Amino acid sequence: MARIAGVDIPNEKRIETALTYVYGIGPTLSKRILSEAGISLDTRVKDLTESDIASIRSKITEMSIPVEGELRRVVSQNIRRLQEIGSYRGLRHKLGLPTRGQRTRSNARTRKGKRKTVGGMKKKLAKK
Repeated sequence: MARIAGVDIPNEKRIETALTYVYGIGPTLSKRILSEAGISLDTRVKDLTESDIASIRSKITEMSIPVEGELRRVVSQNIRRLQEIGSYRGLRHKLGLPTRGQRTRSNARTRKGKRKTVGGMKKKLAKK
């Protein structure tokens, strides 16, 4: 199993697909890295030589692409900066709500989490 940027790449997959397991590398970037490294897109990971893996690693560093831990750190710093300056987007991040203008009255369950039932207070107040 090959390791690129601290991630174990699956052996049975084509290298084109396997590179997308690295956070920060998508299909397009994967193809560009492989074409610059001179490796066929159809090659399986198990068929790669050590020199091929080394050339892929060197191309990623040469292209100065932030991947894995470095990219996660950059993203979290950007979110923290938005929160510190008190922007609307930062506030939405802090509250765990959608940040890009989606409606929240009937949707947004992914960001808001499981429904919390609110109600039943009228009966308690009426008894008193």
